[in-house]
Formats: sequence, structure tokens, C-alpha cells
Amino acid sequence: MEKIAASLMCADMLNIQKELDYLEQAGCDLLHLDVMDGVFVDNLALGPEWMTSVQKKTSLPFDIHLATEMPEKFVEMFRFLQPETISFHVETAAHPVLLIKRLKSYGIKPSLALNPATPLEDILPYIDEVDQILLMTVPTGFAGQNFHQETLEKLRELKNILAQRNIQPLIEVDGNINTQTISWMKEAMPDVFVLGTSALFQGDDANSYQKRIQAVRQAINTYR
Repeated sequence: MEKIAASLMCADMLNIQKELDYLEQAGCDLLHLDVMDGVFVDNLALGPEWMTSVQKKTSLPFDIHLATEMPEKFVEMFRFLQPETISFHVETAAHPVLLIKRLKSYGIKPSLALNPATPLEDILPYIDEVDQILLMTVPTGFAGQNFHQETLEKLRELKNILAQRNIQPLIEVDGNINTQTISWMKEAMPDVFVLGTSALFQGDDANSYQKRIQAVRQAINTYR
């Protein structure tokens, strides 16, 4: 069963309670939270105090993406939130295996994040140890970017490698995910779909959010 994750970086920050209510009513499964340090990417986003406030207002589980240098430090900053998953980029970790083990010891599912420009080979030594792989279909850092078509081949290759190794980490996709781009993934359908400005957040009402999520689920089932 697919999971729908709403990217809160794309939400109306001045009306976050309304957004959370709409997402829960619409059947969203997860809240995707991008942490950006202004170093790994040229942007800043979503600190622990803000997430603590959000967590008090929703029952939806957190899916945190560390778009940062030194993910070890940021894991310690965010682990008290007990997110379902934390994704990090292997090129930023001093010891990826140790960080994966640390996340597991905290009861958090470890996930590897992969930018469009990062070779798939960089994560292959670690994929047997993680619960999820976050495949970015746009460069990490900013909402509203165009989908990178070359990531489709990377998605197909990743699915083949997982099948060959007989392992089943979830594949999550993030970056201009909508009904059209989902149709392009029909040969290698992911498991978790992060929705942002192009498919979900357009600032109206709960009924519209529900219709958009239903349209995405329908597209997934059509092309699966």
C-alpha cells in the first residue's frame, strides 16, 4: 500500500494548524519535514522547536530529511521527536554504518537520501541495512523545481538491484511529484510519495486536499 507524505516546507506556515487539519482529514499518511542547514544546500528550513510545536497539533508521524552536513549532529537534535524515519545523505556522514546503527538504537528507521547528481553506487554498500531510500527527483533545497527525467532510470536501476538482492527497503520519491510525473514511473513504482506545491498545497479547503490526494492515489494504482 502506497504512502502519501505531505511536505510541510510547502505549507502555509502562517496557517499551519489549518494545514494540519486539512491533511489529516484528507487521509495523508506522513508529514515530510526537510531540515536544511544553509551549508549542504543554499537554504534554511525547519528547526526542532518548530517541529515540537507541530507535533503537539497532529497525530501524523514524522518523516525527516536531513539536507545537512554533519547529519550525526542533527540526528541528536531531532531524535527526541521520535520520527518514524530520518533520511541522510551518505556523502555528508563521517561513518554511515555507525549512523544507521545509531538511528536503529533510537527506534528510528534509517533512510538514505540520494540527489539526482549523486551516483546510485554511493549508497549500494549500505542499502541492506536501511528501511527506506529517498530518491530526490529534483536537487535538494527548494520547492517548485522541474522534475529531473534522468532520475527515472535511477529509479528503475534501484528497483532491479533491490530485487536482485532480495531486500525490501521502501523507496520514497520527492520533487515535483504529481499525477503526471507518477505516470512516468509506471515501470518502477515507488512506495512513498512526497507531495508539495505541484500536487497538494494550493491553499483552499480540506475537500480540495482530499480530492488531490485521491487523484494521486488513483494515478499510483493506475500505473502500478
